[in-house]
Amino acid sequence: MSFRRGRRLGLDIGSVRIGVAASDPDGILATPLTVVRRTDEPAALKTLREIIDEYEPIELLIGDPKSLDGSARAAAATALEFAKRISVATATRIRLVDERFTTVEAHHALAAAGKNSRQRREIVDAQAAVIILQNALEYEHNTGQPAGRAMPDEESEQ
Repeated sequence: MSFRRGRRLGLDIGSVRIGVAASDPDGILATPLTVVRRTDEPAALKTLREIIDEYEPIELLIGDPKSLDGSARAAAATALEFAKRISVATATRIRLVDERFTTVEAHHALAAAGKNSRQRREIVDAQAAVIILQNALEYEHNTGQPAGRAMPDEESEQ
C-alpha cells in the first residue's frame, strides 16, 4: 500500500460558509485553516484560489452531501455545482468524499473543547473540513487507494 505524498485541502461546502482544512505533505494530520463566506461567490472563489495557490495541494477533498441511505441530498446539487466552479477556477483535481455526520462530529468536538454555540457556529465548517480531510487521509493510508470518487466531468454526466 502506498500513500501519494503531497499536501491536500479539505472543503466543507455549505450554503453560507465553506470550511477549509489542510494536511501536511505526508498526510498525517489535517488542521483547520479558515472559513470562507459564500454569500459573494466570486469573492469566495477568489479567496479559495489564493489559498490553493499558497498551499499547492495535489487535490481537493470536498464533502459529498448524502442522506443516511446514501442518496444525494438537496444540498448535493448546489455543492457539486460550486465544486465544479472551483475546479474550473483553480484547475485542481477534486475528489468527492462522503461527509455524513461530519458537522455533527465537528459540533461535538468543539463542544468538548469548551466552545459555546456562538463560537461553534463560526468555526464548525472548518472543523467539518478537518474531519472530511482526516477521514480521507486515513482511508488512503490504510488502503493505498484515494478516498471518495473523482468529481464527474461534464462529458461523463451526459
